[in-house]
Formats: sequence, C-alpha cells, structure tokens
Amino acid sequence: MPMSWLAEYAWLPEHAAPTPDVLIETDGGRITAVTPLTAGRPTAGVEVLGDAVRLPGLTLPGLANAHSHAFHRALRGRTQGRRGDFWTWRDVMYDVAQRLDPDSYLALARAAYAEMALAGVTCVGEFHYLHHGPDGTRYDDPNAMSAALVEAAAHAGIRLTLLDTCYLTATVAGDPLAGPQRRFGDGDALRWADRVGGFTPDNDHARVGAAIHSVRAVPAEQLATVAGWAHRRGAPLHVHLSEQPAENDACRAVHGVTPTRLLADRGVLGRHTTAVHATHPTGVDVALLGESRTGVCLCPTTERDLADGIGPARRMAEAGSPLSLGSDSHAVVDLFEEARAVELDERLRTRRRGHFRADELLTAATRTGHAALGWGDAGELAVGMRADLVTVRLDTARTAGVPPAGVFFAAGAADVDQVVVDGRVVVRDGRHLTVDVPVELRDAIEAVTS
Repeated sequence: MPMSWLAEYAWLPEHAAPTPDVLIETDGGRITAVTPLTAGRPTAGVEVLGDAVRLPGLTLPGLANAHSHAFHRALRGRTQGRRGDFWTWRDVMYDVAQRLDPDSYLALARAAYAEMALAGVTCVGEFHYLHHGPDGTRYDDPNAMSAALVEAAAHAGIRLTLLDTCYLTATVAGDPLAGPQRRFGDGDALRWADRVGGFTPDNDHARVGAAIHSVRAVPAEQLATVAGWAHRRGAPLHVHLSEQPAENDACRAVHGVTPTRLLADRGVLGRHTTAVHATHPTGVDVALLGESRTGVCLCPTTERDLADGIGPARRMAEAGSPLSLGSDSHAVVDLFEEARAVELDERLRTRRRGHFRADELLTAATRTGHAALGWGDAGELAVGMRADLVTVRLDTARTAGVPPAGVFFAAGAADVDQVVVDGRVVVRDGRHLTVDVPVELRDAIEAVTS
C-alpha cells in the first residue's frame, strides 16, 4: 500500500546534518521517493501533501543491533553490583542459560526484541548458541531454539539475522564442553554445518548466517569449515574476537599467534566477516582487520559493564574496518547510547575530544550494521531501500533545544516516538503496537530466574 510520510527533519545519505521538511514515499515495503521540500512547497513531481503522515522530530533510517544474546536480557540488574570480572559474570549467565527451553526462550526473546523495536531497532543479529537441551541432547527438532528466535522476531515486528554459532570446545587448548556448555555443542564443525544447513526460515523477515563463537570454542583446524559454509552461501560470518586479554594469552600459548592472526591464516577474515568487540588487538591485528575489510562490531555498554576495556575504535576505522554497533548483553538497549559511547570511550582512552562525526556514528548505527547482517538494502533513507523509518522526538526533556544533528549526543531510546519496519508501523507514540513490553519482560524473566 502506498504511503507518504512528511518528516520535520530527515537524515539523508551523504549529508553531514539532517535536512528539514522531507517527503518520503513508500510502497511494498520500499522507499519509492525522497523529496526535500523547498520554501514549504514540494519540488517537481510531488502533487499533494494532504495525505502524508506527519513525523514531528528527526526521522532516521532503521537502527541495526548487530550483536545480541537475547537471553542475557534476564541478567539486567542482577549482576551489576557484584565484584569480579567477565569470567565470574559468565557463571551467572550460564545459570540462566540452563533454564531455557524453546517455549521460555520464545517468550523472553519476543519481549527483548520488542524492547529493541521501542528503541528504534529494525533489525537484530542474534549470536545464537543455545542449540540443544541442558544436557546436550538434541531436541526432536534440532533447530527448535532457532525457530523460537525467528518466531520471536516476527512477533516483535523486526527483522532477524540468526547467526548460528559453532561452539565446540571450552578452551583454546581444546578442553571438552562441560556443564552448561554442553547444550552449545554439535560435536564438530561438520555436524554443526549439517544441522544449521537444514534450517530455512519460511518467511521474509529472517535470514541465517554463521558465527564462530571464539578461538576458544572452535579448534583451529575446524575454523575453515565454518568460514567455508558461510562463504559458499554469501552469508554473514561473525566471531567474538580478543574480548579478553586472557583469550589473547591463551591463543599465543597454544598457537604462537594472536587470535586475529589465527583467523587470518585460516581464511576467516574478509568483507563478509564481522569481528565482535576487538577490544584488545595489537597494531598488527588492527592492520589485518582493516586490510581484509573485516567489519568490527563495538558493544560499548557491555564492554564497560563487564570491565572488558576500551578498544581502539578510531584506529580500526582508519585502517579500513567498517564499524557497527550491538547491545550484546542488553545491560542497556539503546543504540544512541552505544553510538555516543564510541566517541566518549575514545575520549577516555586518548584524553582527546572529537574522534567521530555525528554522521559517522549514524552510519555505524544504521547502514554498516545492516550490511554486517546481510541486509545491504536497508539503513538509508534512499529510493529502493527498505522502508524503515525511526522518528525521534526533539521536544523531550533530553532533546529540547538540541539541534537535530546532536541527537546521538543527547537522545536515548525513550525519545523514539514512531518506528516503521518494511513500511509497517510497529511503534506509535512510543508504544509497541502488539507487545506489552514491560509486562512480558517481567513475566519472561521471572520464569527463568525464580
């Protein structure tokens, strides 16, 4: 159905700042025309404005959450007050992982994805490794947990790239999976490939990609199997990389090289690959990532929550790695916060200001995020692109008086007023149209934590 939307401000491709008074026309889930208005009147080719839906505020392309572990949403507020590090946090995370089954995962993911929609996210990359039952036994449908995530995204009204994750060993040295980790494993990469190759979502909102959990979780000799599966299908491939110094140390001890070098030598890096975190790369690692045009997904709110450290974002971007953003553990679901944290963390790391322009942060939150998830036809307000429109209010207590170009340094998820995904309204007046998000989050989290 054709629709016309009149944006008070819209951030158009290749523009350093938003453009006022833009008419956006959509049909069949695609943008068919984008027309900046002149002196309050439409330019040639636009006949009427009377039927256009007014979008007060700033309209952006849909935001892409390029790295999610949906079940981590149940941990919010339960781990932040504890001492420890990533490894002690992981023990708490494993306790929640043990409690999930396809039904409870559907309920939790549906609510978590609907919260993302409220925050302006129109596509999510789910880094999925909860494949089997708690003791490692396959469900009758070996992809039952994957199917639950696909259904959850459909209910929430957003697109999904299911990054089916190969997770085979507990350490770089090859120790076997034990305890909660047993449900992650398929035995070897060939059996992983056989399972995931049999899963084809029967709808248009979901796609399947691949993930290597980390160099801890996939033996070096099996990395090429996972990468080859993704490359043959033209599917995105993601990998946790150098999130912790201990990972780097262990990889050097076993293989004599950094995780990045190991991935490069095994054919994992490249334009369709995204390294998640990349918090502790060496200078050579940064060059390897950039020269191969491997993307980097930064997750600043999780990286600070887990005390992981601050990665060299500017150096990686300058080396040639496209940057995207993810909310990862969902300590916060707010792509505006993730975007400004890229700049603010860089200031903390270097003690200098002004590393990323606002339009660069917009690109990381939109176009490169969608591309990293295999949706190259999304993330821009341009003709032919998917009709994803996210409108941010400019009259809230946080945004009043802020120039539209300043939203990534002022606005938050709570300022998102309307979200359109593939031409369909999912959020209106700050409310999800089909999911009672607070109630469903409460109930789903209680079911797996009490």
